[in-house]
Amino acid sequence: MKKKWFRYILAGWLLWGLFHPVFAQVSLDGSVMTYNRLRLQQEGRWTWNENRLTLKITGNPSERVHFFTNVRLRGFGFPATTTTSDLQRRQKDTAYPWGMELREAYVDIYGFLSENLDLRIGRQRIAWGTADQLNPTDNLNPDDLEDIFNFGAHFGSNALLANYYLGDFTLTGVVLPVFQPATLPFGDWSRAFTPMDVTQFPFPIAQYTDHIILPDNRLKQSTSYALKISGTHFGYDWSLSYYNGRDDLPLVTAVEITPIGQSANLQANVTLTYPRMRVLGADLAGALGSVGIWAEAALFFPEKQLRTLQYPDFQSFPNTITVTEIAIDDKPYLKWVLGGDYTFKGGWYVNVQFLHGFLHERGTEELNDYVLARVEKRLLNDALKVVPFGVALAVPDWQQIRDNYGLAGGPEIAYFPADALEIAIGAYLITGKGNNLFSRIKDFDEGFVKVTYSF
Repeated sequence: MKKKWFRYILAGWLLWGLFHPVFAQVSLDGSVMTYNRLRLQQEGRWTWNENRLTLKITGNPSERVHFFTNVRLRGFGFPATTTTSDLQRRQKDTAYPWGMELREAYVDIYGFLSENLDLRIGRQRIAWGTADQLNPTDNLNPDDLEDIFNFGAHFGSNALLANYYLGDFTLTGVVLPVFQPATLPFGDWSRAFTPMDVTQFPFPIAQYTDHIILPDNRLKQSTSYALKISGTHFGYDWSLSYYNGRDDLPLVTAVEITPIGQSANLQANVTLTYPRMRVLGADLAGALGSVGIWAEAALFFPEKQLRTLQYPDFQSFPNTITVTEIAIDDKPYLKWVLGGDYTFKGGWYVNVQFLHGFLHERGTEELNDYVLARVEKRLLNDALKVVPFGVALAVPDWQQIRDNYGLAGGPEIAYFPADALEIAIGAYLITGKGNNLFSRIKDFDEGFVKVTYSF
């Protein structure tokens, strides 16, 4: 028995000797969050129920190697039990919804083949652009639109990123071998980004189904790549970039209207694909005196896509009528954003941005203008943060703003009772007229409470 225990101790000592240098260079941090929202209309219906544990593991086993992992474990959504048997097993989509996400997992290799060349390999978030959360040049990672109010959220992508340092400049090259689509807003919030409103047809649609066609998993079809040159001159950070890949939001390319059995009701069968595009980008950030400023622009070169509409010819039924139209033209269009922030005497912080073209808008005729502003004040030695004014205004046409506009925003109060602990309450209030991003969800006012502890 003594010999057996001696072997265990010896093996443990050897393992510790081998891996201690690695473990000694590993750090762990993250956060715990609970986030709940309910409708201020609809009798206070709960719409968001999230409890999240985020773990970030960072390691530097040597001077030339670094690794990082970001994992989320969360319970999200509401019970979806329909039978008593669902209550007898803890599946992730029934009584206790939960899931795990690998957001990032990559390795950095410094000085690869040359002292001026660094590589990053693995799943990674590649954030481009200088604007605050709304970045027209940030097209490498798929958008995470699950929470419509969390502007700027993206998933990580499997990628190879190389940085080459050349004097005052940094040259960046990125290859993304696998295409990843964006996620749409959760629940009925998806109405804000509905790709096509079938209610606009001249006849009523009783049922709607759609089918998404992803790019084929072949090198030529699924691979994207990007290039960037960046630097800092005269106190300003700047970059020029190029992206060649696909739009991560689907485009309607076919609509088939058919009768439902022998009834007079009709159903719409919609097909969506992900068109290719090329993007030239530029951004700038710095300060004018004590005012922080930024500017960002992206010139999109879309690939021309046609849309086929097929519906019954009611005058000679069962014959059909087929119409082909342009879903998106190959004409270039420009998205851009200008912004700035300033802290006044007394601690009032103001952030204002003007955006032309939201992330889901394509083509010159579909680009709308957005004005975003946020005012906040910290009190009680930063233990209390008050946001009396945070708003986003959507304007499709300034000459018809009274009949077509959208407005979203609301107040927020955050209290920090202890280090790294935040308790926030607030509301999202939405109104509008006409047809725009916010007017489609104008009846979805919500209140929220969020508690976050970081470690």
